Amino acid sequence: MHTHTNKLVNETSVYLLQHAHNPVEWYPWGDEALQRAKDENKPILVSIGYAACHWCHVMERESFEDERTAEIMNKYFINIKIDREERPDLDHIYMDAVQAISGSGGWPLNVFLTPDKKPFYGGTYFPPVRAHNRSSWRELLMNIQQLFSEKRNEVEAQAENLTAHLGEANALGKHVNNQAHDTLFNQQNCALIAENLLKNADTTWGGFGRAPKFPQTFSIQYLLRQYHFANEEKGLKQALLSLDKMIEGGIYDQLGGGFARYSTDEEWLAPHFEKMLYDNALLINVLAEAYQLTQKTLYKETIEHTLSFIEREMLDSEGGFYSALDADSEGVEGKFYVWEKEEIDELLAEDSELFCNYYDVSHHGNWEDSNILRILKPLEVLATEKGIEVAELQDLLARSREKLMAVREKRILPQLDDKVLLGWNALMITAYCKAFAAIGNEGYKEVALKAIDFIEKKFKRSENSFYHTYKGGEAKIEAFLDDYAYLIQAYIHLQEITGNQYFINQADAITNFVIEHFSTEEKGLFYYTNQQQQDVIVRKKEVYDGATPSGNAIMVGNLIYLSIILDNKEWNMMATNAIKSMSTAIIKYPTSFGVWATILQSITNGIKEVVVLGDDLEKDLAVLIKQYIPNKVLQTSTTPSEQFPLLAGKQKEAYNQFFLCENYACQKPESDLNKFLSHFN
Repeated sequence: MHTHTNKLVNETSVYLLQHAHNPVEWYPWGDEALQRAKDENKPILVSIGYAACHWCHVMERESFEDERTAEIMNKYFINIKIDREERPDLDHIYMDAVQAISGSGGWPLNVFLTPDKKPFYGGTYFPPVRAHNRSSWRELLMNIQQLFSEKRNEVEAQAENLTAHLGEANALGKHVNNQAHDTLFNQQNCALIAENLLKNADTTWGGFGRAPKFPQTFSIQYLLRQYHFANEEKGLKQALLSLDKMIEGGIYDQLGGGFARYSTDEEWLAPHFEKMLYDNALLINVLAEAYQLTQKTLYKETIEHTLSFIEREMLDSEGGFYSALDADSEGVEGKFYVWEKEEIDELLAEDSELFCNYYDVSHHGNWEDSNILRILKPLEVLATEKGIEVAELQDLLARSREKLMAVREKRILPQLDDKVLLGWNALMITAYCKAFAAIGNEGYKEVALKAIDFIEKKFKRSENSFYHTYKGGEAKIEAFLDDYAYLIQAYIHLQEITGNQYFINQADAITNFVIEHFSTEEKGLFYYTNQQQQDVIVRKKEVYDGATPSGNAIMVGNLIYLSIILDNKEWNMMATNAIKSMSTAIIKYPTSFGVWATILQSITNGIKEVVVLGDDLEKDLAVLIKQYIPNKVLQTSTTPSEQFPLLAGKQKEAYNQFFLCENYACQKPESDLNKFLSHFN
């Protein structure tokens, strides 16, 4: 029995349900709460977080579960809880407002609005008592209440200024740079982008910048490709160092597989332990490219280990992927993942010494008196030091991991956020396609096909429109730009690994829907929200590549790819104009525009139009897609087709034919696949 129950009790979001029995009278975002704020002329408190957020849980325990604090909140405010993953549009708007106010952001995000939804003050975590020059939550509430009641004109003026600022943020990309094609798409600019990325490189521990450290997969991907195109060794070294150090670090689950969201330190040791679907999708994506480029076994093993984790813990029986695993277990961050040395000694007996040596386990611990498993010394070095064969040490470590994993599985699991998000699922489908291409595991193709079938059955609103989130048999909230952009990208990759033109037709249809409903005044860029959506104070145009890629950047890549497949010159022009409008930012600040940079890079190096025609495609296609050709457009078919320019006018033979084309002008077809692949070496 619960002492309190509020309006969140009927929601499906795990995060909102976590707050359903707070004494705070929480509402979900919607007409009821917004109208009550107007009727009672009260400020709105919007508190935004997500189920796997550690500090969201902390603030709930300290403040939102406290009766005295709730009394203040209920008396003076209309309180709204938002799951940022359900409503990323609102999160973007109010996060930008808080960053403008305080210079920083994060979650929990707590922002105060006027009754007409305009922000006037906000911040992130607030402690229950004053600490570190930070007001207590109760103090802040009383100060805001006083400000709202006694200085309403100042509040309204601040709200208007902030709202105007949010609108001005859409200015980036507004003006198309009419520079000549060759002055933007050239090798000097590609080299300059790499140089600007490497200015922030940590050449000891990998990655970019200082703690906290995020994977920055787009930067790594750019450097891998720059080596492929221009043989830039320095960039390759940094890209591979970054992947290696993450794989060896505590950000990577050495027992169960999968990556946490980010590291709190420069050594990748101590993450906030939440595991997000999108991070793992993006890391699989870049690891697949790294494996294609280097054939390094570590990357193949990490892909397999991580996808094993995804299928074990984040795959719905119907085929969709869950969103996240919590950082906390039993209310303690990381408890599920960390170890005491004594526990390991007891489990592993005589094998413990070597295991602990390899995984940096000690009596005093490497993190808060406990041990996060990580690797500081190459296995071959440890084997030599201990006078043991490498294979013998590998066997010892493998059976030791199995023993620890068996014990860990009996611990209380972190909470699973089991909502299924369209965009994040699309990212994971692309990751599975790229893993299949790189490794050739048929099971990966099957998972990707089952997932797209799940999306088509559960997420569709109408013929070409989709919902954003699904849980418990219910899909809801109209999809956002990212959802559509990632979905189109997934369809493109599904076509590449299957040769099925159905997927290109789907990508074509959904792209037309996006152009109709999301376009800005500037052709080629798109708003985050559908033009029919009415409950946001500003339609934002998200262009930065952050933890997830910008929907605008992905759409530009989609438009270029599809413009070639479909011979749609208008789409190509839209995409090119979008890149030109963003060119200064892309070149100067590539860590914030990494996906944009890879598109500029591909255009500069020439997009390879690859066509495979024949009856017996599967075996040859598997060999072809294993190759590292990151700037290709690939179309395969059993028959010529007038519908698709790359397939039109070609003569079918009794054997498979391979065509390399540029601007639809194809070289003489090859029948020998190995000979054909020599064009790309």
